[in-house]
Amino acid sequence: MVRSLSALDAAQSTSANILAPTPASFKINETPFSDSYEIGDELGSGQFAVVYKVTCRKTGAKLAAKFIKKRRYATSRRGVPRNHIEREIEVLRDVGGHENVIQLHDVFETPNDIILVLELVSGGELFDHVCAHEYLNEAEASAFIKQILLGIRHLHNRFVVHLDLKPENIMLLRRGEPRIKLIDFGLSRHIYPGIPVKDMIGTPEFVAPEVVNYEALSPATDMWAVGVVTYILLSGGSPFLGRTRDETFCNITSVNYHFSQTYFANTSQFAKDFISRLFVKDVSARATVDECLQHPWIRGPDIGINDIRVGATINLSKIHGFKVKMRWRRALEIIRFCRAITRQAREEFKASKSMGYAIETKFDPVSLKL
Repeated sequence: MVRSLSALDAAQSTSANILAPTPASFKINETPFSDSYEIGDELGSGQFAVVYKVTCRKTGAKLAAKFIKKRRYATSRRGVPRNHIEREIEVLRDVGGHENVIQLHDVFETPNDIILVLELVSGGELFDHVCAHEYLNEAEASAFIKQILLGIRHLHNRFVVHLDLKPENIMLLRRGEPRIKLIDFGLSRHIYPGIPVKDMIGTPEFVAPEVVNYEALSPATDMWAVGVVTYILLSGGSPFLGRTRDETFCNITSVNYHFSQTYFANTSQFAKDFISRLFVKDVSARATVDECLQHPWIRGPDIGINDIRVGATINLSKIHGFKVKMRWRRALEIIRFCRAITRQAREEFKASKSMGYAIETKFDPVSLKL
């Protein structure tokens, strides 16, 4: 993942509040977390966060608690900067209340973590749900994309851009029920009209050309990612993925993609047209969320007209293949991150040793090559 490199400064934020409704204020529940919730099984983990299933002691409700490790020192690379966590909380508070967006219930803080108590989304990733079926047609696929679009429209109406839409962040509320929830707003932010925001953020194969070119971000940035997700859902192939990150970025900026017969032999022209309207480099010409919701592939045929989407089938074996490749890429990202952290630790220890400082570590000095 490409990490955030910049953010709106205070002056920009002040101007933005004049243009649009102010997000809900950032408040923390000051009672001890363990007094309110009982921690259960671990649901998942990321670079600096762990998610547990929790039970509300007062109501018995099942929820999810995301423990985000705080960055303790400005020079440290371990943990998330506090202002980034606060930005995520403000976004979550502002976009809550929509059936296709995860709901934030409460916020706690400990000396090491900030804890977000969230709606429990236990149905797994959308692509896992799709792969569990023997058969899927375009009408069913477009129904999933429509739910994603409805969630995105809610975000964009609140001046929020997700900026990290990808299969892992599109979940089902409950297993076996086709109800979509957008999750993980760690990179999301408020972007207001007339206030340019530039940042290198997102996951490489899903980012839009304006991200790669360090140009202004906008709601259109999310729409490009919708096109990538749709392309993958229909084919099991990634439209811009190259052998290297540079090649991927080159494919994105040149809008180099194809509807090859290998992947799209049974795909309708409506579906291809929908994707093509999103893979547009000019953000002003790229389809908006409202235009997408009115597209024939999403809206469906008028009464009395045959739905050609029903006869257009999706090759689920290729989606299975995409899932396997995605898991390998995640594993490689973890390995690269661990190597970077180890390399930094070695450099810091060597620098301290050369200056005559005592070195205390729980790790084996031999393995760190001190």
